[in-house]
Formats: sequence, C-alpha cells, structure tokens
Amino acid sequence: MMEIIHIYHTNDLHSHFEHWPRIHTFLKQRKEWHAQVGDEVYLFDIGDHVDRFHPYSDGTMGKGNVSLLNEADYSAITIGNNEGITFPFEALNTMYSRAAFPVLAANLYYKDGSRPQWAKPNTILTTKKGTRIGLIGLTVFYEHLYQLLGWKITDPFIELRHQIDELKDETDVIVLLSHLGINEDETIATQFPEIDVILGAHTHHVLHEGKIIDNSLICAAGKYGQFVGHVILELENNEIQKRKALIYDSNELPEVNREKEMISHFYQEGKQLLTEKVVELDKDLNSDSFQASPLPTMLCDALREWCEADCAFINSGLLLDGLKKGTITRFDLLEICPHPINPSTVLLNGSELREVLLHTMDEQWPHLQIRGLGFRGVVMGAFIYSGISFNRSKHGIEIMIDDEMLNPSKQYKVAIPDMFTFGRFFPEIFRSKNKNYFLPEFMRDLLEWKLKTSKISN
Repeated sequence: MMEIIHIYHTNDLHSHFEHWPRIHTFLKQRKEWHAQVGDEVYLFDIGDHVDRFHPYSDGTMGKGNVSLLNEADYSAITIGNNEGITFPFEALNTMYSRAAFPVLAANLYYKDGSRPQWAKPNTILTTKKGTRIGLIGLTVFYEHLYQLLGWKITDPFIELRHQIDELKDETDVIVLLSHLGINEDETIATQFPEIDVILGAHTHHVLHEGKIIDNSLICAAGKYGQFVGHVILELENNEIQKRKALIYDSNELPEVNREKEMISHFYQEGKQLLTEKVVELDKDLNSDSFQASPLPTMLCDALREWCEADCAFINSGLLLDGLKKGTITRFDLLEICPHPINPSTVLLNGSELREVLLHTMDEQWPHLQIRGLGFRGVVMGAFIYSGISFNRSKHGIEIMIDDEMLNPSKQYKVAIPDMFTFGRFFPEIFRSKNKNYFLPEFMRDLLEWKLKTSKISN
C-alpha cells in the first residue's frame, strides 16, 4: 500500500516577520492541497523562531511567536539557543504554556534532573495508513550558559542514543529536529543509521536538495524565513522507498493580501507592549559609531561597574543611535541596543591585556561589518574604554589601567560584551579559560540601570 508523506520545515526565523505572512499562507494552502489527494502533511520548526531584537518577541517574551506557530498549525517544534538562553528562566518555562503542538527538547532538564512539563524528549505521529513517525528534538549544547540560567542541558549525542533506543522498535520512520548545526548533523548521520531524516538549523546553512549521508537525508532551510523546506517521503507498507528534499524561496511566493499591514502590526503591537517608562532625560545623549561619544561611554562605564571589573571596553557599534531628551521607554532602549548580548568578564595578565588593547586600536575595526555572535547591528564601530587610557611617548604607547601603569605580570578582570569571548576577534580572550557570564541581563539592561542611577535623569 503506497503512501506519500510531506514534511515542511522552517528554521532560524529570528523574528524576521517580513516573510511570515507568505510562509503562513503557503503552508496553509499546501496542507489543504495535500489533504485533497489524501497525502499526509506535517509542519516542523527547528528552533530560533524567536529573537528578542524584534519588539513583538521582546514585548511578549516569545509568547507571540508561539501564537504564530499555533495559527499556522505546526505539528511539532524544537527550541534553539535564542529561545533557550536569551530569556530568563521563568520566561522560557512559561513561553509554551499555550502551545498547541509538542515542544521536543530531549537534552533539556531542570537542574534537579527532571524534565520540564512543557518539553518532551520525543513523540510519535501516526498517519492514517498506520505509519509511525518518531520525532526527536535536540538543541545546541551550551552547557555553561544554560546552567547560569537555572537549566541543565545534556550532551545531545548521548541523549540521542537513549531516544533512538526507545523509539526504534516502536516506529517505522525516525525524524530528528536538530538545532545543532551542519557539522553535528553530518556526524549524527554517520553514527546513527536509524535516523531517516535530519532537519537542521543553527548554522543557517541551506541545502537546496538535501544531502544524503549513509541512511540519513539531511535538510536545512537557511535563515530569516528566506526559504521553506519540503521533504517528500514515498512509502510502501510503512517503509520508505523514495525520499526527496527541496526548498522554496519565500521571495518568490505570491504576495499576500495586506501583508505589509500584518508585518507592521507585529512591530506596532510589540512597541505598544514596551511603552513602560524607564527614565526622563534632562538632555540628549548622542552616540557616534566612529568616535567616543556620551552614550557609548556611559554604557562602557555601566559594564565595568556592573561586573565589578578593573576595566572595560566595548565597540560603539553596539548602540545604533542616541537618546533624545525626554521620556525614554523600554522600546527606545531595544531600538538602539537590540542585541541579545550579555555582559561578561575575562581574566587576563597584563601582557595579554596589552596585546588585546593594542589590537583594538587597529584602524580596521570601525567600518568592519559584523554578523552573528548575538550582534544585531551593522558595523563594529570604534572602541570605547572605561578605566583604560593610552599615552603616546617616544618609547611607544603606554597603557594606564585606572591611572596606574599596566603591569605585565598582574592579573586584570576585564569586562566585555560576550561576543568577544565567542568570536576569534581577540585570540587572548578566546583562549582564556577564565571567563564569566552574567545572565539573563543584556547590554541594554545595563544601560537602563545606568540611566536610572545617573544624575542626568529623574
């Protein structure tokens, strides 16, 4: 008995809702189309649907994204790192309270080792013709960051073995929702031949026709809703005979009636939710990406104070604009500092710190375009310092830390945005084993704290 199963998948939308009306309409039409000919159809999201750069996601603390997935009638999802580590514990723990679909996160636990009520390790979907599809969800293994937020996350490869052993005799097809990245997906395909389809995410890769490795078909649909993935499985007597993967370019989908209004509505609704007053400014606070200016300097000072560090530095590109005199709301702070970037500290000896600081003076930085690592701006911008000063003399550049000459053998606690610990901008920082992260606070939370305690506000 022949059977055709259609699987549509999205990943890494990152709250780029400009494509969502078309995606929603496309998926709805496809479900109706397949149902008319008796085929099965399922919709899966592979994580990072949420990104707190967008006011709708920030204002609803992710619950607005869940509503969109409900409305589109998704069959199951897994979570990405943007759901997992950019929200406070309670926000994630309640985000899916009204989800109309199973949330699969096999390697996520409470600290005591129990599973969240809202997250399942696996589920089985049964088609009208009796085919049993086992679904497993895994998210990226950011162990330390989850721990700081009050969660426990386990090695996805170890967890996957447990889940496959549980499902393999109870299912005909196994599909993995993997927010792990392309390298991990390819490794899984070689180590776990029981998996028939791997739907990938996290590294924003695009596989236009999928990729076969051993028994697994690996699929992925890029980022920001630019593509929708489609897997077609042809089965006979509940066994896969053929499989095919393709993707659809969202820009080529038909325009939806009033789609611009819908996209604007998401933004305006989020803006309205973030109208809470933060401070009343007595004067403008300007921000310049290419030279020292008041607002980035304030943020850098706030970072140093918050982290109780010896010194601090930031890139001025973190601030996309300044603040005008008058009422400042939470929306205003999100608009100028949209990044899900946390404060962090690193311990460096004086020699290492000198190399880092000299590197920050390189003329390449201000206009360097940056993507990823939580950064939601455009250019790096000039570096701004707190507790650090430079003196040029005939002997070269002298560096002062809190008005004392930098001591090559002394250890310094340096406060930085966490993007500098993950990237390879500064090898001395990247290699350091002495890093500390402050979660769930974002850089804009520190700016809010500093504004509230500053004499220029009331």
